[in-house]
Amino acid sequence: MSRSLKKGPAVDQKLLAKLAKMKAGDKTIVKTWSRWSAVTPEMVGFVIGVHNGKQHVPVTIVENMVGHKLGEFSATRKFIRHGGKMQKELETKRAQAEQTAAKAAATAPAAPKK
Repeated sequence: MSRSLKKGPAVDQKLLAKLAKMKAGDKTIVKTWSRWSAVTPEMVGFVIGVHNGKQHVPVTIVENMVGHKLGEFSATRKFIRHGGKMQKELETKRAQAEQTAAKAAATAPAAPKK
């Protein structure tokens, strides 16, 4: 559910204080755990390390991100793959195709240098 317009965006004040101390365009990473904090125009151009539960994911803030939450840019779940027989067959076909492409590239004669 969105926040009321009269209240304004929910922003972590400690994060804003850290960013206020930095110079514009500074590329040092500011770590934060406040995934709930909204991106404001003052944050544009900075790199913020958003915690995903395991590590801080560096997020470079651009103008298109204003209004979104910081947590949207740091995924908390890692997709590995779907299991099953069909997936295994697809992976073996892909591996064989890569091997044949590598062999073809290795046996192809090099272009003469001028």
